[in-house]
Formats: sequence, structure tokens, C-alpha cells
Amino acid sequence: MFDKKAKQEIINLKLHKSNEPPLSRERGTVFVIGSDIDYLNTVSHFIEGMGHSIISCSSTEQILTCSRRTVCDVILLDLSIDYKGNINLVSFLRQKFPSVKLILLYNMEQIEQALEGIRMGAYFYMPKNCDPSDIAIMVHRAVLEHRREQVQEAGFEQILFEELSGNNTQMRRVVEIIRKVAPTDSTVLILGESGVGKEVVAQILHRLSPRRDKPFIAINCAALPENLLESELFGHVQGAFTGAEKDKRGLFAEADGGTIFLDEIGDMSLSTQAKLLRVLQNGEIRPVGSNITEKVNVRILSATNKNLQEEVKKHTFRDDLFYRLNVIQVRIPPLRERIEALPQLIQHFISRYNQKFGKNIQGMDNSALAVLRTYPFPGNVRELESIIAHAVIMSEESIIHLHDLPENIQQGRFKVLALPNEQDNGLLPLAEVEATHIQKVLEKVNHNQTEAAKILGISRSTLWRKMKEYNIPIKK
Repeated sequence: MFDKKAKQEIINLKLHKSNEPPLSRERGTVFVIGSDIDYLNTVSHFIEGMGHSIISCSSTEQILTCSRRTVCDVILLDLSIDYKGNINLVSFLRQKFPSVKLILLYNMEQIEQALEGIRMGAYFYMPKNCDPSDIAIMVHRAVLEHRREQVQEAGFEQILFEELSGNNTQMRRVVEIIRKVAPTDSTVLILGESGVGKEVVAQILHRLSPRRDKPFIAINCAALPENLLESELFGHVQGAFTGAEKDKRGLFAEADGGTIFLDEIGDMSLSTQAKLLRVLQNGEIRPVGSNITEKVNVRILSATNKNLQEEVKKHTFRDDLFYRLNVIQVRIPPLRERIEALPQLIQHFISRYNQKFGKNIQGMDNSALAVLRTYPFPGNVRELESIIAHAVIMSEESIIHLHDLPENIQQGRFKVLALPNEQDNGLLPLAEVEATHIQKVLEKVNHNQTEAAKILGISRSTLWRKMKEYNIPIKK
């Protein structure tokens, strides 16, 4: 066996030959899962030689115990593990640790299983017959990438908190509420237009809470039909409906001890609302098709861009559920109402896409910034991110210029949105402006909803809902 110094020399030699940077002092935590003890011990020794700590699991009980309490950067899963359980381990680990890098080790007869794991969101897969030092190097890369992503997310959160010292009274109030409510277990209803950053606020609430080391799971309630949403949230038993070939744990069970974020909750059906109410009242879930309830300890954060009080009046949203969710309310103003934050947000997204696209852009010139200051941002911060990604790709200099922005913004076409059907005072309701803008974008892309959603900076499900709300015809 090689000693620690010899292992480090082997790894540094390989890094040098591949023209990669030498080992950094970034120390990570690696969760190693498998029952091939001797093989995984060898791999673990090489990983430890790179300065990372190891937590090993070889049984079902150890996996479940560690998944409840472990905070890690990378999971190394040997697919040949002798695992006695009725859940898909890759799916389970991806849901439990959504941001953690999952690396799969496989024997040649498991190649299809490894490829399916990649489709489910695993970071990388490697054959077990490769050199253990190569596995250690890949683990090290994954640790560094995970840490970089954490820094980026923290940077976005820091931007939000830096607005506390700005001039926007609404944002100062948002940050004040977050700081007060985050350490509690109170439900929080986050309100605001699509793209303002509701999920970012939910993530901040989780990370500032005592549950920060437990799972944070987000789901868009508008993205799934009623029967699938109920199964995703609460799970189902084998045979509960056509296609339910085995038991499935729901997201509430996966989030036990942590936080679940229900986005677009205003689109949830009344029957699913009734089941959610039971979770809030009793802390119990019942999988679809089962008569057995299960206790869960989950903090619920929810968000919507609908007026839930109006939905209650229309009997499309339960009043008792509304009161349970609305203990604390956070309303995030649209970007056009906090335009003074624009330079900070632009710089943040430039840094993010510099790294992603290998650029070195330093900032944006005054003419481009001036045009963006007049833009209404119907897609809010999400749309701004899309605009900056476009500009970073198109820019050939160290500064973003007006000609690097999307064409409709360069030409100021958005200024004509309020011209049709002007009211006597020359102003239009926001909904009418938004509906007109959506129609114009759809026409521009020949009613390709996927392309229109990208341009608008919103999800395809949100576009579909807005088209339905504004009675915009769906053309194919």
C-alpha cells in the first residue's frame, strides 16, 4: 500500500501531466457508499490523501442515518452495493442532497444503470477498474465545483441583504422580516411577480434557520397535473394507480427535518390543499392509496403571484389553508420598483457567466446601463439574468456595450408597449401591458412557447398560465 505522501505525489504527477492546477487547500466532506469494503477503503485513502474527510456507509441503516444528519460536498456511490430497500438509491440521494455532486462507480454490466443515474442528475460516472487516484482526482474536482456554486449562491443572497442599506424601503422591510422569521418554524407566504426571486428568499430563510443542515426541497405546484403533484408531495404505494409499480416516498418524507418550498401554490387543486392542511395541522402525511399515516417534521414555505384572498372569495383556495400559510407574509417588489439595485445585480450575473463561459468581462458601459434602467423587466430578476447571459456571450470586449444586449432592448421596442388602446390618462394597467408584451413575443417567435418563455425570462408553465389568464390563444 502507498503511504499518504506517496499517494499525494502520484496525484500531483497526474495533475501536472494533465496541465491541471495542483491540489488546493479546499477541504471537503465525501460521503462514500458501498459494500465492497476493501476496494472503497483504497479509494478513500487516496481521497483522504487530497485533504478531504470521508464518511463511509455500507448498510441500509447507515445510509438512512447519515442521510438525515450528514452535510457533504460529494457522494461516491458504488452501484454494486448490496442494498436491501425498496427505493432507488440514486433518486433518493438526488432528492435528499439536490446540490451535492453524486459520482457513480460501476462494473461493466452496470453501464446502463450508470447512464440512467446520469439522466437522473448524477454528476459523473466511472468504472471500478480505473485507477483509484483517478477517482480521487474526480472527487476533488467535484468538491471544488460544489464549493464554487455555494459561493455563487451566497453572493446572490448577499446582494439581497446589501439592499438593506439602500434607499428602497420595501426591500429593507423584506430583509427585516427575513432576519426575524428565519430562526423560527413559522410558515411564510412569499408574494411577488414571476422572476422576482421568491425561491431565493425561501433558500435564505432555510439557510438562516436551525434546519440549515437538513434538506431544502422546492417544487413548482403548477408544473404537474393534480394526480402527479399529490404523488410527488405525499408519495404512493404500489398499485395506487396505473403506472405505480412500486412504493414511492414523497417529497414531504424526503424533506423530514428540513424545509419544503411550494412554489405557485395558488395553482394547487382543492383536494391536494385538503391534504396539505392535514400536514400543517397534525404533521402527518398519507401516501396515495395507503391507509397508514406517517409523521413528518417539515417547515413549509410557499409562494405565489396570485392574490390568494381573491382566490378564497372565488372558492378556488381554502380559507383555512390560507390562514395557516399566511402567518408571516413577505412581499417582494418587482425589479422595476427597485431599479437602484440594477448595477449590483448586473455585476453579480456578469461574474457568474464569466465563470460559466470563460470570459473576463469587467462591467457594462453607461449607454447600455441607461437603456436597462428604462426597461420594465416583465420577467424581473430572472429576465435580467437571461439578458446578461446573452450579453456576456455576445461581448467581444472587456465591457458590455449596447450592441451586446438582445435586439429588442437595443432598439427600445419595449417603449411602444403602452401605445395601443391608451386610456384617457395615457396610462395602462400593468396586466394589459404584460398581456400585450407576451402577445408580441409569441408573434415574433411564431408562437413557439419554449422560445417565448426564454425571451420573457419565465418558465414555460408560467407562460402557459399567463396565456390562459389573459385569454391569449394557443396556436400550434
